[in-house]
Amino acid sequence: MYGFINTCLQSLVTEKFGEETWEKLKASAEVQDAFMTYTVYDDSITIKLIQEACKVLNVSMEAILKLFGEYFFKFCKVSGYDRMLRTLGGNLTEFIENLDALHSYLALSYQEMNAPSFRVEGGVDGAMLLHYYSDRNGLCHIVPGIIEAVAKDFFDTDVAMSILDMNEEVERTGKKEHVVFLVVQKARRQTRTTKANRSQDGEDIDTEQEALKTRLLRKKEKVLNSAVCPGEKPHWDVRASVMSGNGPLGDTFQPVYPERLWVEEEVFCSVFPFHLVFDEALRVKQAGVNIQKYVPGLLTQKFGIDEYFSIIHPQVTFSISSICKFINSQFVLKTRREMMPKAWKSQPALKLRGQMIWMDSLRCMIFMCSPKLRSLQELEESKMHLSDIAPHDTTRDLILLNQQRLAEMELSRQLEKKKEELRVLSKHLAIEKKKTETLLYAMLPEHVANQLKEGKKVAAGEFETCTILFSDVVTFTNICVACEPIQIVNMLNTMYSKFDRLTSVHEVYKVETIGDAYMVVGGVPVPVESHAQRVANFALGMRISAEEVMNPVTGEPIQIRVGIHTGPVLAGVVGDKMPRYCLFGDTVNTASRMESHGLPNKVHLSPTAYRALENKGFEIVKRGEIEVKGKGKMTTYFLVQNLNATEDEIMGRPTVVTNQKVSDEVTPAESPVAEPDSTDAAKGQPLPDQTKTSFPASGPEPSVFCVVL
Repeated sequence: MYGFINTCLQSLVTEKFGEETWEKLKASAEVQDAFMTYTVYDDSITIKLIQEACKVLNVSMEAILKLFGEYFFKFCKVSGYDRMLRTLGGNLTEFIENLDALHSYLALSYQEMNAPSFRVEGGVDGAMLLHYYSDRNGLCHIVPGIIEAVAKDFFDTDVAMSILDMNEEVERTGKKEHVVFLVVQKARRQTRTTKANRSQDGEDIDTEQEALKTRLLRKKEKVLNSAVCPGEKPHWDVRASVMSGNGPLGDTFQPVYPERLWVEEEVFCSVFPFHLVFDEALRVKQAGVNIQKYVPGLLTQKFGIDEYFSIIHPQVTFSISSICKFINSQFVLKTRREMMPKAWKSQPALKLRGQMIWMDSLRCMIFMCSPKLRSLQELEESKMHLSDIAPHDTTRDLILLNQQRLAEMELSRQLEKKKEELRVLSKHLAIEKKKTETLLYAMLPEHVANQLKEGKKVAAGEFETCTILFSDVVTFTNICVACEPIQIVNMLNTMYSKFDRLTSVHEVYKVETIGDAYMVVGGVPVPVESHAQRVANFALGMRISAEEVMNPVTGEPIQIRVGIHTGPVLAGVVGDKMPRYCLFGDTVNTASRMESHGLPNKVHLSPTAYRALENKGFEIVKRGEIEVKGKGKMTTYFLVQNLNATEDEIMGRPTVVTNQKVSDEVTPAESPVAEPDSTDAAKGQPLPDQTKTSFPASGPEPSVFCVVL
């Protein structure tokens, strides 16, 4: 099927059930992202989409197909086929009878199209019998949806349809699935204009719908209890009686026929260069001059027409009875290559498209036709010229017009293909952009990175209070001397990967690593009141994580020193190449001193850090007064543990939910890890950061961090 059908199905699901439903349906059916209108796709894709729609939407196949039929009619209208459809016939019967002709015309542009075929017969008590033929099994329920929508929109008629019979016709050469529908029509009531009657109108319409269904069931039972159209004239006889003035149209129009035909035989065969007359035995009695030219021996040899031609539409056997069943359909005959001269066998077979007319008095069939050609290229390949086609034959104009249409379709196909390529490239570009942004935001704060991307200068910002942490590995120099470089790299990578995960758990910001030194900050670049608690919990997590990293020399867990200080800083971007978000101020220097004057596996706190954590649920012990380089004597402290948090909570590990009853006094919002801000201290609710972005940093020495003393 062409992509037009799949696009219609996508539009239906998206409009009726939402974009998420289509994405779910597409994923379950394992189909591609988009369909192109003029591209041919395997039927199995459409069938699979419909089957998955039944599962996803939990509806029957019949309901889905009928809904699709209704929507397909509307989709064709908005896609530019509205006027073409409206002009097919003056009533529903004529509309259906001309569907095959419409498909034949569209096949000039959509060469791979394999459309179904339709035939109409009169039924019992004025009902209509609609015969549907298709190569695709199981899709017949689309037909009621289309026909009911057409009847309601174009002819203001309510239609009820039911299936009388389903079988496979052996005598047909193709489109063997044969479904017979019983169609009952009823004119719709005129719409009332007064508002007072609207509710009554709705009740009347419901009553009429029920009556129509009852009528349909009654007619269906009557048809099934009798032979199909018993004793009725064949369809071509009914049509002929209408046209000759003996039918219901006799009161409005009475044709006049001459006593004899005032046309010479030679003139007739020249004016209609493509026509054939054959009898019930399929013997050719007459042929147009150009058919004789392109099918040598047609009249001189004693062969039947079925030995020279095969019927390719409708796909039936070549017999008078089969042709009469489809007398109102457009026929396409194709020359048999084995009957052509050897010199012509390299060129395409001649196809003739036209109408079959039964002449009852002569017991002969006349086939009025024209060459079936899609373009000037096919005209040349068939060794034909426009002059071979009669001037009154619109096939000449059709070839020229279709040549232009094919060029436009090819251009549309190319544009559609380019559009799809651009869509795929855009999707890939978005993925790569996301990767780039992720990498960039790992180096700089998000708002800082966005300003730099826009070419703006990032102004330095002053933060009145924040908490800075430094850490390093005890005896790191000795480890480096005793190990291979790759062992050092592996050790640091393992340790820093664990620390990096903790920055996300506690929402602190990694500034930088230099060698074995690791630096984070809380409250920068987005100020939060719980910065000290966040950094303290991060430090406790570092100490636990370090126990999982082995010293490559001794095989024992490594030991780290951690120092924390709270105070004001100035932060800004430094440099054009490889820009860094640096922290300036004495707070950086003091935090570094806390780390260098600390003890193995201890978290060393400055006096300001202690005051920030006091009465916040942490166990802190006093170290006492020590001499700090460049600072003199300071009273410092050691952070021992968080009294309100377990190790799993500190490490951000998933907790296993048990059946134990949880106290009503503790709620999920009361996380002991992220301590409350001052404004929410009573409730124990942490203030979420506006930005969750990590950014690069520096080492422990004051000169490295551009410290301003």
